[in-house]
Amino acid sequence: MTNIFEEKKRKQEAINSAMSKIKHVIAVASGKGGVGKSTVAANLALSLAKKGYRVGLADADIYGPSIPTLFNIENEQVMAAEIDGKQLMLPFEKFGIKLMSVGFFVDKERPMLWRGPMAANTLTQMLTETHWGELDFMVLDMPPGTGDIQLTLVQQFSVSGALFVCTPQQLAVADVRRAVNMFKNDQIAIPVLGLVENMAYFTPKELPNNKYYIFGKGGTEALAKELDVELIAQIPISLDISETNDSGNPISLDFSSPEAESFMQLAEVVIKKTNIK
Repeated sequence: MTNIFEEKKRKQEAINSAMSKIKHVIAVASGKGGVGKSTVAANLALSLAKKGYRVGLADADIYGPSIPTLFNIENEQVMAAEIDGKQLMLPFEKFGIKLMSVGFFVDKERPMLWRGPMAANTLTQMLTETHWGELDFMVLDMPPGTGDIQLTLVQQFSVSGALFVCTPQQLAVADVRRAVNMFKNDQIAIPVLGLVENMAYFTPKELPNNKYYIFGKGGTEALAKELDVELIAQIPISLDISETNDSGNPISLDFSSPEAESFMQLAEVVIKKTNIK
């Protein structure tokens, strides 16, 4: 009978080998769904690529994989090739980044009914059997919430740091508190790069100097202070972000937009905190 610890060790060694050419894995997480986590992940990846880094974006959100829609590749077929004696999936390449999503392997019309171990194994297989090549950053769009799937991903894939996306509402703030505390747990100890407050405020185009805090103000700042983490970005509510998401051309492709500048500033913080050269 195979020793369970030896099997676990072999599995981890295979993961380490598959990910050995990736310098940094940045997890983009949230305490709940619907806060714009995938939008932040997509635009962070694009902003890092605009800075000249080699970037991959891995969509591990089994509950609502959005990356294929955000990049208008949802009807594409995943191709594979033999590379170094292994059959590997080929990531899609668009706007200078490499893309792979769990959304390509699930039925869009049916709900996900996978138990934790099955989901975790599927995500591990997707990440390790994709030919990422050499990357400076892999942006990992995590499933929302806290649980076995999230624990497995961050422990197996040597995450360099995590960003937590929330909105100003009190419920979202409470949920992200639990998520941050999970990552900061001594048994996990993943560096928390900071909080990203999405839908932070609204600025009308005709009043560019005005900010209206539709969902409240100060909750995320107070949480950051409570948890001893930084609030590193505040992304405005924007019809442009919504429209570009729907069109498959994320807002960061528009160099002139203030929203793109917000994501570029987020990328600069990630670069600084990971000390990448």
